[in-house]
Amino acid sequence: MADKQHIKRSIKQLQRVKTWQLVLLLILSLLISATFLRLNNIGMIERRTAVFHADEQGDEEVTRARLFDLQRYAAMHMNAGSGTIYLEDQYKRDTKEAIEKASVNDRANNINVKADATCKAQFGGYSQAYVQCFASELAKYPASTNTPDKVELPNANLYRHEFASPVWSPDFAGFSLLISLFITVLIVIRLLSLVLLRLLLRRHYQSI
Repeated sequence: MADKQHIKRSIKQLQRVKTWQLVLLLILSLLISATFLRLNNIGMIERRTAVFHADEQGDEEVTRARLFDLQRYAAMHMNAGSGTIYLEDQYKRDTKEAIEKASVNDRANNINVKADATCKAQFGGYSQAYVQCFASELAKYPASTNTPDKVELPNANLYRHEFASPVWSPDFAGFSLLISLFITVLIVIRLLSLVLLRLLLRRHYQSI
């Protein structure tokens, strides 16, 4: 009889907090988590945009500072991965500078000048298509002592950056997700406890 009363009291205690109340709290917590995750992503986008603006302006020191700011932010905030960033303008400037330096002497016979003229007629500026065309034109000339040194184009991979964000971070988004997880666990435990207690109560009646 004492066991029966104890089980009934346990069921009543669990029923004081309704499941729908916990579900409502969970939904609210998830909405808050989604908001903070979105804010983290917006913060990353703002810093990534600052990198692109610095690259357009051509100040390498500012660009490096903006990249470092983006890297630090991404490393400290979940849902703030930058994706692949390509410093296109810096790559174009460095490509142009390398070609111009290699084309200074003996312009009439310089293979770099010839390749540059051919590809500019097709692609204009120093885009990726232009660089591919330029490399293809240079490949037509075999290395020889009578041929000026072929220009070494910048490695495009050095202008690509990607910063990953952690799976969890100790910020508002991270802690709100922990709260959501905690509420979820409470709901599961509550439902399992109710089922278990009702099974125990049913077995108690069957044993009488």
